[in-house]
Amino acid sequence: MSSSSTTPSYTAVLRTRHACRTFGAALLGRLSYGMVSLSLVLAVKESTGSYAVAGTVMALFALTSVFLSPTRAGLVDRYGPRRALLPMATAYALLLTGLAFATWWPEASGVLLGLLAAPAGACTPPLGPVMRTLWSDLLPDRRLLQRAYSLDSVAEELLFVAGPLLVGLLVQIAAPSAGLAVSAVLVLTGTLALVTSPAARAWTVREKAPAGPAGSSGEPVLRGNPGLRQAITVSAAVGICLGAFELLVIAFTDAHHEPQAVAWVLAALCGGSAIGGLVYGALPWRASNRLRLVFLTVPLGLTLAAAGGSPHPYVLIVWAALGGLFIAPAITTAYLIADECADPANRTRAGAWVNTAFNAGSAGATAATGLLVGRLPLWLCFALAAVPVVLSAATAVRRAGRPAADTAARPEPESERAPDGERQAAVVS
Repeated sequence: MSSSSTTPSYTAVLRTRHACRTFGAALLGRLSYGMVSLSLVLAVKESTGSYAVAGTVMALFALTSVFLSPTRAGLVDRYGPRRALLPMATAYALLLTGLAFATWWPEASGVLLGLLAAPAGACTPPLGPVMRTLWSDLLPDRRLLQRAYSLDSVAEELLFVAGPLLVGLLVQIAAPSAGLAVSAVLVLTGTLALVTSPAARAWTVREKAPAGPAGSSGEPVLRGNPGLRQAITVSAAVGICLGAFELLVIAFTDAHHEPQAVAWVLAALCGGSAIGGLVYGALPWRASNRLRLVFLTVPLGLTLAAAGGSPHPYVLIVWAALGGLFIAPAITTAYLIADECADPANRTRAGAWVNTAFNAGSAGATAATGLLVGRLPLWLCFALAAVPVVLSAATAVRRAGRPAADTAARPEPESERAPDGERQAAVVS
């Protein structure tokens, strides 16, 4: 498949044949992920009356979801989305429905809820990694693929903002367990629409390449692949920084007796990320993806570190907006590197590793930061949270000059090559 236009704009991406239907289906299913975490915590707390049980059940769900993500993505690479995604989505939706019924009644068994939550997380369909693989199939032109990945990252971020808002509206008219039922319907409907789209039907199971720099079957996908390892490292570092930052914002606003400012700070962070992602995707770049990652991660870390020195929460809002400008571009670039470095048989799994690293880093940092707050000055906590991001840039600097690190798994399309001076700035459409 090819893009319908070589115009470097978001309009060209969305006008690509089958792109809107496929992307819309993936977003519908992924909206479930924006709702499920808050719905699960609220429903378990409402049913059991215990924050400890709610936290434990949520942890079981999150751990199996995050750490089994590459395995689930590997199944999609091996069997294709139609054979792999539908069973996952069906099992996931049934288990969420079971959780909804179990939490509908008061004094539900915490053991039962845990036994339902853990396999539900294990069955979470990897709709994000699959959609990025489909983007790569739909758009062989790397310029348009950059825009598609940027659009995808921004849309995903907005879903995780809209999801909790929808849950907040839903609990005004129904029990929190209704959010779990809605999440089940969304993921099943979105997955069904995705696997029946022409783009997914055209998916062919790729033959695995022999072990080597481009990747290989199974776990060796990470072996001998410095580009992919760098993308994973940076993604984990960004997750650490953001997971710590969100908790530190709460502590900062509490210390200044302005708890209402938390929502504004986090909204500024998300807004900055959305703007940065759209601008980043619309611009042409000459530097390699790995070198670009340096120029995105260093200012992200330094900006969020400087935010800890804010004299007032409303100054922190400005710093959060500035730091947010680099978040979506950094994650987008990490996904682009993963797509370039993986062989066709492992592209979905490679993207899932980047996603897993981000989520694992965020969860681990939240727990670690909770231990540091109150023991160290807040400005120092902000600075420490930024250290992994800045250090991760060293992996790009060290290998940026090695051609093999940036070689794509497939040749650069002719449509992407242009003589010096002929590339024009893209227009955001």
